[in-house]
Amino acid sequence: MTTKFDAIIIGSGQSGPSLAERFAQNGKKVAVIERNNFGGTCVNSGCVPTKTYVASAYVAHMARRAAEYGVDIGDTVKVDMKRVKARKDAIIARSRDGVMQWMESLENGKVYRAHARFIGPKTVSVNGEILAADKIFINTGGRAFVPDMPGLDAVPYFTNSSLLDVDYIPEHLLIVGGSYIGLEFAQAFRRFGSRVTVVEMAERLIAREDADVSDAVREILEAEGIDVRLNAKCLSVEKKNNTISMGLDCSAGAPHINGSHLFVAVGRKPNTDDLGLDKAGIVTDSKGFITVDDQCRTNVEGVWAIGDVNGRGAFTHTSYNDFEIVAANLFDDDPRRISDRIPCYGLFVDPPLGRVGMTEKEVKAKGIKALVAKRMMTSIGRARERSETQGFMKVVVEAESRKVLGAAILGLNGDEVVHAFLDIMSVGAPYTAISRTMHIHPTVAEYLPTLLEDLRPLD
Repeated sequence: MTTKFDAIIIGSGQSGPSLAERFAQNGKKVAVIERNNFGGTCVNSGCVPTKTYVASAYVAHMARRAAEYGVDIGDTVKVDMKRVKARKDAIIARSRDGVMQWMESLENGKVYRAHARFIGPKTVSVNGEILAADKIFINTGGRAFVPDMPGLDAVPYFTNSSLLDVDYIPEHLLIVGGSYIGLEFAQAFRRFGSRVTVVEMAERLIAREDADVSDAVREILEAEGIDVRLNAKCLSVEKKNNTISMGLDCSAGAPHINGSHLFVAVGRKPNTDDLGLDKAGIVTDSKGFITVDDQCRTNVEGVWAIGDVNGRGAFTHTSYNDFEIVAANLFDDDPRRISDRIPCYGLFVDPPLGRVGMTEKEVKAKGIKALVAKRMMTSIGRARERSETQGFMKVVVEAESRKVLGAAILGLNGDEVVHAFLDIMSVGAPYTAISRTMHIHPTVAEYLPTLLEDLRPLD
């Protein structure tokens, strides 16, 4: 027997639940299938828990700096990792339960707590029951990619998910991967009290960024005592007594390092290998991501892929935007597209990096005649008042149209302030929309007009 729905949503990450609600609000019968925890990566092993750890680590860091502000709290700052973890777990549970209760309360919805597999283009099997719908949405997200590293199968290691389960402070955490996930955990655990070494195969950290951004982030981390090993080739690991020994061929430094624990953070892979996609004829790329068009539609009519699983974004906000695009097309007669969105993301080390649009390197590669301006955070009053002056602001503007092409703000509140650039980029306004606007004092954002006054031709 087949149970018929108007829509089936597989997975409850950031885009799925909101889409389920839109179907329910329109009087459509919708099935939501979740095999594990509600909320997807963001709630369970991504944004929510990691930023909770970042917050606890920030408090520990500022407590150690208290004397700089004329506050005496004693000589010792103790981090109780069990309590840090308990706080994180409580916040996750609240978010996870909220999503679950939301889905279970949908008037026209039904929740299935099981694994779904396609048995045809319009049908899926769930615990032996067959569900069918004219519209099916795949929202199964991704998980940590584990590289084929010699010796890795013989040593214990953490991924971003399992590292969140520890209730102790590792003595020396070796981190393979110098990008967003690895660096956020690196700084947090260093501030908790671990010795931390970051190993990166590229010639610099977060290699997608401009060199000055990468170098500044590295300097910030090294100033806190984090060891950074770059150009690491031929990585291998082995167990030696009670330690993990890593072999690496770097341009500088010892060829071996020893640590107490290993964390692998070298990327993500989509959860598509156990969905029976072949039974539905759904096409994936060489990495397993589901191929979609500009409106999240797969090659099979009536099947969409939304969120991390489609490879068109790796962030919570891109996943939610996928929902907005699909909902606009299905319910609002509004032909929104993936290609309309402006790239934007944050690196939530302290201070944070906010990034929108193109990098300076990308602008140069395209041969665009442009202007660039840069201002150090040491010149910003709000940063000096807070004694948080690391980093800088940078913006690139097209010379002829005066439109902003991209910006990077590494510094106090950079993850929030950068939205001023994102907003005027979205409406196609020239940079003068910011530079001629009065801003509130004392803030970081009030220096954006001053930054833009310094625009000079990009070499």
